[in-house]
Amino acid sequence: MLDKDNSKVLEDQLSWLQSYIDSSEKKSQLYKRTLVTVIISQIFGGAGLAAGVTVGALLAQNMLGTDSVTGIPTALFTLGSAGAALLIGRISQRFGRRFGLTTGFLAGGIGAIGVIISSLTTSIGLLFVSLLIYGAGTATNLLARYAGTDLANSKQRATAASMALVSTTFGAVMGPMLVDVMGNLALSMGIPALAGPFILAAAAYILAGLILLAFLRPDPFIVAKAIANAQQTNGAHLSEEEANGAGTNKREIFTGTTVMVMTQFVMIAIMTMTPIHMGHHGHNLKEVGLVIGLHVGAMFFPSLITGYLVDKVGRTIMAIASGITLLASGILAAVGPADSMALLITALVLLGLGWNFGLISGTAIIIDATHPSTRAKIQGSIDVLIALSGALGGGLSGMVVAHSSYATLSFAGATFSLVVIPVIVWSRINQNKGQ
Repeated sequence: MLDKDNSKVLEDQLSWLQSYIDSSEKKSQLYKRTLVTVIISQIFGGAGLAAGVTVGALLAQNMLGTDSVTGIPTALFTLGSAGAALLIGRISQRFGRRFGLTTGFLAGGIGAIGVIISSLTTSIGLLFVSLLIYGAGTATNLLARYAGTDLANSKQRATAASMALVSTTFGAVMGPMLVDVMGNLALSMGIPALAGPFILAAAAYILAGLILLAFLRPDPFIVAKAIANAQQTNGAHLSEEEANGAGTNKREIFTGTTVMVMTQFVMIAIMTMTPIHMGHHGHNLKEVGLVIGLHVGAMFFPSLITGYLVDKVGRTIMAIASGITLLASGILAAVGPADSMALLITALVLLGLGWNFGLISGTAIIIDATHPSTRAKIQGSIDVLIALSGALGGGLSGMVVAHSSYATLSFAGATFSLVVIPVIVWSRINQNKGQ
């Protein structure tokens, strides 16, 4: 009897998968529904992401009493996001995006709750462990961009990824701007003010996870794998575009990875120490929240335009634009007067914009270079490297500023940002030789 029940379940599953394989209209409908679900969840996910970015370093400074380790919180939650990215990628490859992304967001919410408890108990150990777990939310925020691309064709991929990212803007910008409000709420509850944004983060991450769990069905990645397998089985019916995208291109994977890793390293390093730099020059928490809020907005809000440009103008041009924009940001942050809000805002907006160009162009390169049979696992592994580069940037940033200056850090970031340009040129030269 049990075998008959299992057989019926398997038969039903194969039946609904076949309906998406046979109907391009059903596939298109699921693609649109998936984007809507991801967009809604990312609004909440962005709010969760913003808490650690805005006050993580300040909370550590307050608890530890020294500037030299203020880069540790960013390093910890980016390191935590590395481990989470690997795990979420594996879960998504085996069970689909729905379970992978839900797990990540719920873990991020639990980590945020841990940060709140650590601030109440002044437990440094719990703070560090909680920040590691909180990093799962950061990883999930980034990995969610791939969910919208699973059913997209090659001319939609960057745009689809950008739609997930732009929706993050709403929560990510509002989060830092609610620092004072959440701080006052925390104080009214007997919680230290700097832990206030983590109350918002906990609620936002948990809501994002529950939305995906409830509405990301049928799972777009499972459907995409079924379609790809059917196309391979019936190879004679593949279009030229599908045939060209059927394999894994290691050179392009390296190129896309390098673009995203380097832009993440530069962005995290400069962003992490900006609140500390501002605090040393008389800026209050509200001003810090404004600068970081606009920076995070620049990371995500231009995504729709960036995605369109990446799809229309090309991955190469936009990746090079990323390096040039980050170069301008680093130079401006280094030479601009520390008491000038206008120049700080301009530098941090350019920093976010350069990151945006790099992430979306790199994401599109990775999707083009991979096949659904291994795509989620590869994407998770690449996001591990992205997170590790962020952890390294965050960890080193505090040491550089403590032993030198914010200007030195910014100049170093400007220099590193140029690495993406020769890598892109090398990739394109080799691609042309291979044609």
